[in-house]
Amino acid sequence: MSDEMIVEFCSPTLAGIKTGNLFSCEYSDYNQLLKELRRVNGVLSNKGIKAIPIGYLNHRALIYIFRPSFLEKDLCEKDTATLLKQLGYNVDNMTECVRCLSKKLKALKSSKDFPHEIGFFLGYPYEDVKGFIDNKGECSKCIGCWKVYGDVSRAEDTFDRYKKCTCEYISRLKEGMTLEQLAVCA
Repeated sequence: MSDEMIVEFCSPTLAGIKTGNLFSCEYSDYNQLLKELRRVNGVLSNKGIKAIPIGYLNHRALIYIFRPSFLEKDLCEKDTATLLKQLGYNVDNMTECVRCLSKKLKALKSSKDFPHEIGFFLGYPYEDVKGFIDNKGECSKCIGCWKVYGDVSRAEDTFDRYKKCTCEYISRLKEGMTLEQLAVCA
């Protein structure tokens, strides 16, 4: 897991404009992966960012990079908390919510079982996550970083901000800035 990969897939989280991002990375040695995660957390933790593996399959790890303070706030929103409780999450404990999501991902038997509430953990709007669940991924109003069922204009503005942020961060990394310099305190 390189800094380039983290910047490519997680720039909006590093910039403090998104709750979290996910990406998959290949690994050959599990202990080396854990060592790399410790390194990344050493760089990012003082910026309020955490990197954890939330799933493994065929020597690929699903890495969740997120801002716990943002996630805690997101999961406390009334409608989100109500839906997550119905889905078996203990919304009074953000760490337990992340563990529950990880368990659901690890227990997948088919794509029908996928925990689409994962969108809440990435900072997606409630109406879009709920719309995706209710419509089984069909009939969205538009598609960008996620499928939109609510406010299209707001979502498109957000997609544009995320894209601009990622392009800027990739450029800055190529110019020599470090992951620590790119990550902001938020």
